[in-house]
Parts: sequence; structure tokens; C-alpha cells
Amino acid sequence: MGIGIIINIIIGIVSLIVGTIIGYLVKIKILKKQADLIIKDAETDAEIIKKNKVLQAKEKFIHLKSKHEKYVSEKNIKISNIENKLKQREHSINQRKDDIQKKFKDYEHKKKEIEAIRKNLNVQIDLIEKKSIDLEKLLKKQVEQLEIIAGLTVDEAKSNLTQSLKEEAKTEAMSFINEIMDEAKMTASKEAKRIVIQSIQRLGTESAIENSVTVFHIDSDEIKGRIIGREGRNIRALEAATGIEIVVDDTPEAIVLSGFDPVRREIARLSLHQLVTDGRIHPARIEEVVNKTKKQIEEEIVEVGKRTTIDLGIHGLHPELVRMVGKMKYRSSYGQNLLQHSRETAKLCAIMASELGLNPKLAKRAGLLHDIGKVADDEPELPHAIMGMKIAEKYKEKRDVCNAIGSHHDEIEMTSLISPIIQVCDAISGARPGARREIAESYMKRLKNLEELALSYPGVLKTYAIQAGRELRVIVGSEKVSDKDADSLSYNIAKKIQDEMTYPGQVKITVIRETRAINYAR
Repeated sequence: MGIGIIINIIIGIVSLIVGTIIGYLVKIKILKKQADLIIKDAETDAEIIKKNKVLQAKEKFIHLKSKHEKYVSEKNIKISNIENKLKQREHSINQRKDDIQKKFKDYEHKKKEIEAIRKNLNVQIDLIEKKSIDLEKLLKKQVEQLEIIAGLTVDEAKSNLTQSLKEEAKTEAMSFINEIMDEAKMTASKEAKRIVIQSIQRLGTESAIENSVTVFHIDSDEIKGRIIGREGRNIRALEAATGIEIVVDDTPEAIVLSGFDPVRREIARLSLHQLVTDGRIHPARIEEVVNKTKKQIEEEIVEVGKRTTIDLGIHGLHPELVRMVGKMKYRSSYGQNLLQHSRETAKLCAIMASELGLNPKLAKRAGLLHDIGKVADDEPELPHAIMGMKIAEKYKEKRDVCNAIGSHHDEIEMTSLISPIIQVCDAISGARPGARREIAESYMKRLKNLEELALSYPGVLKTYAIQAGRELRVIVGSEKVSDKDADSLSYNIAKKIQDEMTYPGQVKITVIRETRAINYAR
């Protein structure tokens, strides 16, 4: 029994091992089949990849080959072009060589001809010399006979001929002068505009606005009481010494100095500053400080005048004229500082005189002194131009300078070429934008009148006054106004503005005519 069981167990174990081995063998076969399939698939994929790579290599080879062929063809074309150019150059060189050889042959031929002509000329010259001696003798005889027949000597005949030629030359010269005058009239306006525009473009100065009031700032309102003083003694003494009205009101930390004389206002301001800083404010001290400040202002005026003349390169001015030039710093004309205006006018005059071939130093001198009559000490009832001329004559200025000063507002007749330059440059300096104050309402009214005047013409669609009223842009309808009509319209508007309106400087009228074609892409 025991042995049978053991045998059964061994048989079971052996059968189990055999079954396991058979199972592994089956699995091995299956795996081998799968491996074969994978290998076949891999070989198939490898063949496909190989074919694709071969195809790619062929395509790349074909591409490179075509590229190389293209490169080679381009090189061949370039080489052929170069060969053609070389052939053309060789052909042209050969042609030039042939031409040079022909010219050389012609030169040799002409040289021989010239030598032959020279020999003939020498022979003819000898004959002419012989004949000239005979002709001189014959001419003398004929002249003697003509003098006897005409009853005139050779000198008398020459004078008569000269006189007739002079009269003929005068007639031709007069006609030539008239032609030149007509041409000058045609080009004068254009040349004048060019000179004026160049002068303005090469110069630009600041514009300063002055008024009749100066505000003096103080640290606290307690100082107002000290300035007024007991029963108003201090303020009365200050007003009497300076000639300026001092307004002390409720304005915080400010005192107003009112007066039309800027020099006196400056003296009052500086005197007040020194008195407030020092702290001693009483009538005697006020008078002492005001007198001291007047001397300082006088010294400053002279210094400003000297500095101005040095800056402008003007020499030899009388000391009193130098003082009056410095005094211009404290004067204004329609809000424009007089010294800045005079300096600007002087520079413009020098530029314009140089452009016209005149003396720029003399023009600059007259430009600086043209408003000297506005700062005269006695201030008579005469116009400032006439007063300035008399002052210049008093201090021995040149006649042309005096005439330019006196005639720059047409009070007297202009007798020199410098005078109209001073008048024009004075107008340029005063008329430029920002130079002088203008009431806003009148300014806006002038611009509106400009636009309305242009709108009154038929065919005008829109108008724009720009550049502070210095230019008027007029837009017209292209279907109503032609190009020729635009020219005449611009002229008519300019003429009407010139006749009917008052304005500084000049107004440029630009007529714009355009045709617009508009479509929409939807």
C-alpha cells in the first residue's frame, strides 16, 4: 500500500512536470511564431523605410542636381554676358583704332595742305606788302583830294562821325534802359519778398509785455502800517519823492505801485525794498533812499545802453544817446518793450542792408535810434519820429541816419536808401505775432471779418484764418471754380482785403482747389 501510494505520487509529480514542460514548449512555439511575425513585420517596415529613404535620397539628389544645374546655367549666362561685353569692348576698341588711324591719315593730309597754303600765303603776303605801299601813297592822294572836295579836314570829319554815333548810341541805350526797367519791375516784388523773408527767418527775439502797474510783495500786512506811517506821512513822502501813486488796500501781502513812467515805478519799487529790508521808514530816510536809488537807476540805464551798443557793434555814439538807449529798457509801445524792439529792428536793418548791398553798420545804427524820440526827457508835442531826428541832429549823427529816424512814419520825405529799410524793419518787428498786445475781441473780429470777406465770393466752400491772421486758406469747389478762376480769386480777395481792412504786416491768401474720388469696399 505504501509503495503504491509513493508510485502514484511520483507518477503525479512526473505527469505534472511533463505537463509543465509541454506547456512551456507550447508557449515557446507560440512566442517563436510571434517573434517570427515581429521579425517579418520589422523586415517589412525596414523595407518600407528603406524604400522611403531611397526615394528621399533620390528626391534630394534630383533637387541638388537641379540646383547645381541652375547654378551652372547662371554661371554660364554670366560668363557668356562677360564674353559678350568683352567682345563688344574689343569691337569698340577696334573701331576706335580704325577711327584714330583715319584721323591720323587725315591729319597728315591736312598738314601737307596747310604747308602748301602757308607757302602760298607767304608769297601773297609779299605781294600785299608791295601793294600796301602803293595803296598808302594812293590813299594819301585820295584823302587830299577828298579834303579839297568836301572842304573838311580828317579831324573835322571824325568829330562829325563821332557825334552822330553818340546820338545813335544814346537812342539805343535809352531803349535798353527801358527794357531793363521793365524787367526790374517784374522781378523787384519777388526779390523784395525774398529779402524780407530771409531777414525775418534769420532773427527772432523775445517779446516782453509791460503795463502801468507794479506789484510790490511784502512778508506780512504789518509792514503796510509802517509804510503808511503816522497820519500817512511816510506814504505821502514816498509818493512825493518818486512821483508814483502807492495803493495800500486789502490785498494780502501786496502793495500796488501805479504810474505810467516805468523808470519811476522801478525807483519806487527798489526804494520800498531797501526801506522794508532796512526797517527804518521815516520821511527823511525815504528821501535819502529815493535819491540814492535814482542814482543807481541812472547808472544802470547807462550800463544797459553801453552793453546794447557793444552787443550790436555800434561805436561812437554820444554819451547822451547811449543813456537814452538804456532808458528804452523801461519804455513800452503797445505792450512791446522798446529796447527789445529797437534791437530787433537794428538787426533786421543790418541783414536787409547787406542783402541789398548797402552799408549794414549805418542801417543798424539808424535802426537802434529810430524810436529815440519816445524817451526824450522834455517830451514835447512833436511826433516821436521828428523829435528823434532833432535829437540825432543835436548829437551830430550822420544825415542819412537822421533822415531815416525822421521819415520812418512818413513825417518827412525820404532822401536816402537807408530810410525805407528802417520803415520796413520797424513794421516787421511790430507786426510779428506776439510782439504787441491786441484786444482779444478786436483780434477775433479781425479774423472773423477775414473769413467772411472770402466767403462772400461765389464758389467758396470754407475759409480758415490761420497764423494769427497772417494767412487765409480758402477752399473752393472744383466743379464751380477752375484753375484760372482760382488765380483770379486769390488776387481779388487780396485786393479787397488790402482796400477794406486794417491789419499788421501782410496777409497771405491761399486758394485750395481739389477733386476727391471716394469709393467704399464692402
